[in-house]
Parts: sequence; C-alpha cells; structure tokens
Amino acid sequence: MHSNTSRRTFVKGLAAAGLLGGAGLWRPPVWALASPGQPGVLAGSDFELSIGQTPVNLTGNVRTALTINGSLPGPLLRWREGDTVTLRVRNRLAEPTSIHWHGIILPANMDGVPGLSFKGIEPGGVYVYQFKVNQHGTYWYHSHSGLQEQQGVYGPLVIDPREPEPFTYQRDYVVMLTDWTDEDPVSLMKTLKKQSDYYNFHKPTVGDFIKDVADKGWSATAADRLMWAKMKMNPTDLADVSGATYTFLMNGQPPAQNWTGLFRAGEKIRLRLINGSAMTYFDVRIPGLKMTVVAADGQPVKPVSVDELRIAVAETYDVLVEPSEAAYTLFAQSMDRTGYARGTLSREPGLLAPVPALDARPWLTMDDMGMGGMDHGAMDHGAMADMPAMDHSQMAGMDGGAMQGMDHSAMAGMAMPMQSHPASETNNPLVDMQAMSTSPKLDDPGIGLRNNGRKVLTYADLRSTFEDPDGREPSRTIELHLTGHMEKFAWSFDGVKFSDAEPIRLTYGERVRVVLVNDTMMTHPIHLHGMWSDLEDENGQFMVRKHTIDMPPGSRRSYRVTADALGRWAYHCHLLYHMEMGMFREVRVQE
Repeated sequence: MHSNTSRRTFVKGLAAAGLLGGAGLWRPPVWALASPGQPGVLAGSDFELSIGQTPVNLTGNVRTALTINGSLPGPLLRWREGDTVTLRVRNRLAEPTSIHWHGIILPANMDGVPGLSFKGIEPGGVYVYQFKVNQHGTYWYHSHSGLQEQQGVYGPLVIDPREPEPFTYQRDYVVMLTDWTDEDPVSLMKTLKKQSDYYNFHKPTVGDFIKDVADKGWSATAADRLMWAKMKMNPTDLADVSGATYTFLMNGQPPAQNWTGLFRAGEKIRLRLINGSAMTYFDVRIPGLKMTVVAADGQPVKPVSVDELRIAVAETYDVLVEPSEAAYTLFAQSMDRTGYARGTLSREPGLLAPVPALDARPWLTMDDMGMGGMDHGAMDHGAMADMPAMDHSQMAGMDGGAMQGMDHSAMAGMAMPMQSHPASETNNPLVDMQAMSTSPKLDDPGIGLRNNGRKVLTYADLRSTFEDPDGREPSRTIELHLTGHMEKFAWSFDGVKFSDAEPIRLTYGERVRVVLVNDTMMTHPIHLHGMWSDLEDENGQFMVRKHTIDMPPGSRRSYRVTADALGRWAYHCHLLYHMEMGMFREVRVQE
C-alpha cells in the first residue's frame, strides 16, 4: 500500500502544479486541473475520503453542509481505465452515510446503497471500496443515505481512457451544477408533503388571464383554465422545489461568486457538465459559443453541434468549445426559470461577459402531459364545462376505452392511440392522473426550449460511436409506469411505492427491454444501478448507451438492459424527494 499512497501523493502534487499532461501520466493533457474555482483534485488509484460537517455561507447565512474532505463539491477524483482503485471512506457524522459511484459498473457490494448493496457506514466507521475500473469518461459520486446528497455529499469523477480519444483539446474543466437550500432537507420534504406547490411562486395570475384572453380569445382561455382546475393541477408546476428556496451552484459557487475557467487564445476547451442536483433540471448555453457534444453519461457519442442543452438530474455531457472572444458567460438556468447557475470562461481573471436574462416562464400544455387533443383548441367551452374533475377516480380504466366518468362530447374528435395502464393504477389513491396518448418524444427539445431560435440538443441527436454492445434481441419486455399524486406528493412505479413493491427479477445474462411510461405531469430522470441502459429509437433500434434516462411528461421510451451483474441493485427516479417518497424499486439479478 505504501507505493500506491506515494504514487497518489506524487500525482496529486503534479495536479496542483498543473503538470499532469506534461508528465505523460494521463492522456490527453489536462492543464486546467489547478485553475481557480476547480474542485480539488485527487488522482491515482488509492484514496482517502472523509464525510463530515463544514460551515458554509452560500446565501449570506451561515449553514452547516455535509462535505467530503471538507469541500463542496467533494474533490474531483481522477481514475484511469484499467486500474484497480481503492477508496477508504470514513464517516465523521453522527448518522450513517454512504457513497454511490454513479454510472460506474462494479460489483454489487461496491455500489454503496444501504439496505441493498451493504449496511452503510456507521458513525466513526470506515468502508473500503475496491474495484477495477472498466470504463472511461465523466461521472460523479454522491451519498445514497437519506437526504445527504441535498446537503452536499457529492463530487465529480473523471476516468481517463487507456486509448486516445478521437478529439483533442488543451483545457479540461469540470462544471458541476447543483442546488443548495438553507432549509433542513427533512423540513423541506415535510413541507412538500403538506403542500406540494409550496415553492411554486409562479402560479397563473389575473394578469396572465387577461393577457391570454387578448392573445387567444375568451373562450379558449376560459376552457384552458377550466381544464387545469378540473385536474386540480397547475400548468406552471414544472419543478417541485424552485429558486424560492434554492440557490443554484456551479462548482459549489453561487452566481455572485462567478466561477471562472481561464483559457489562452486559440485553445479548445473540454467542459465536463455534471448535474449533481437533488431536484433541478438545467438548460445550459454559452451565448456566442457553439458546443460540440462528444459524450453523454460518460459514453462517447458522434459529435453534434448545439447552442443549448437540457441536462437532467444525474446526467453528464462532455462538450468541446473553441472560444475566440476574451470572455463568455456559462449560463445554466433552471427548467422552471426561477434562477440560474453562472460562471465565466475568460482569458484573464476578472473579465466578464453579459449574463442573459432568464427565458420566459414556460407553461405545460395538455400535449406535454400525454393528453393530446384535450387542449382548448380541440375542445369547445361547452365540452370543457361538462368535464368532471380529473382525479384518479375519473381517470382510471383507460385501457383503450373512454375515460370513466368523462362526457363523450369531451372526447369527440380525439382520434389517438390510447395508452394502456396496469391494473395496480386503477382506483389507486396514490395516482392522480394517467397519460392518454404517449410517444417517445426523442426529437422534442422539451418544455420551454421549443422554437427558441437556438439549436437545442435532443435525445434524437445522440448516437453512440459504437454498435449495440450486446446485439441480441430482448427475450422479454418489462413495462413500468411512472406514477404519482401531486397533492399528496406521493411517487411510485405502477402506483406501488417502494415499501410495498416486489423486486424486479432478472436472470443473469438475459437481455430485456424496459419500457417506461410517464403518467405524471413531472419530468423524471430514471437511473438503473450496475447495468447500462441502451436507449432505442421509435423502431426499436439502438441509439445511445446511458446510465440515466430522462422521461418527460407524456413520454413512452424504451431501452435494453443486459443483466450482466449479479446482485441487488437500486432502480429509481433521481429526483431526490421523489425517490424518498416511493419512486424506487429493487432490481435483483439472479442465476
């Protein structure tokens, strides 16, 4: 062990001097590792990590964060593909803790999920993670204990490849986006249980109604408002937790601190975008600068040039940029437009570029929610007036027939394939809506990004640089519905919360197709531990390998999974409070 530790210390020293590339230890050069604002770097194969408490002031108020090695985010861990890494994680908290290596393929007992993978790390205890690194790219790590991820237990992870990548660059920056609240996360979750829209300060107003009447007419506007009222939902409810309590961070710094990445004229920069938030989707752009996407969730993709991309919670994207001006703003606005994280790419410290205004607040439509044809454009006011309240008792039983309790006049002209639903959703107090008509929506930029004058990345743009690594047709299909009840802030798969659910059982070596259907009005990032998720197109053809699949409202998406990892694995929505409230399953891979 002495030689490993010495090597780690040596490499860390080189990183601090910005000399890793010149020493030839890692490919390609990574000159930016020691730049101001970049997380501290630990590189090599032997690591000491300690989870404890640290005072922080991110909002003007001193609060206690839970941190890794005293920093927020935790240190940037730099591994090399093919190495065996050893990570000793010590718990200096008064409660159990854990570390999950997000997107890393490893043995089940190294995955870091208390209750499934291991018992967790007790106060004062230490757990030794050790496994071979069989991949490369941009990933991250975080606690899987309680709500510690919200409190700061997360950090970036970069794995350098054995073989050179098919592109070059001179700078390498991690850009980790997160959300911070001064509130106690347990209290925040209790608030959501009591009033799920508590943090939605952008509910429709009388002024919005008057403006819509002027734009669309009285009848259409009244019909639209009545539709939402009948469903007991809100078209501005895009995020459960908003900028009303969140401060959005870039590499641990709020917008006022302006994280800065330096570059020299003529350099190409690799930005490793990581969304390590608890609950926030970000729309990322660099005004005046194109981004070339070269990797998604750590896996290489065929390059695609965009102006903007939406990064779901837990996703990562690697992009290349070639700045020509002296300074650019790196702008990451929350999907609900209640705030932003912000930084600067500049040739020298102190240079600034204009910070754009937040985009207009988007509103959900019936099409967004898989209720296509039910917008006011398809239904007259009389039909809307006859429509019953759309809680689950009226929405159940949509197995190809009309909605129970819904006036047939309201269904007139709605020619669409009807989405079927599992029996467990019927008359279920944990389910308040079901999508009527679903589609993959792979080429849809998403709510708030359509027709904005910018080229926005979609899943349809993503193509792995390799063919389907398995190649077999799936032997069976598993369909799961993402379900919830907004008012109760209850979340589940198929209307069954985790505590009442049986494991999803896979046979070791089999290839299965997973079909997800989003029956809620929220967007959910779904993460399977231990195995890759190979996203398919509308025709069942392999598109791109990912570890987290984003599921917009009203979407139906499929992906293939090879059950090549024995053990008990977590499978869940990566919105932290949704996971805690039941949108979680165990996947058990057995011989």
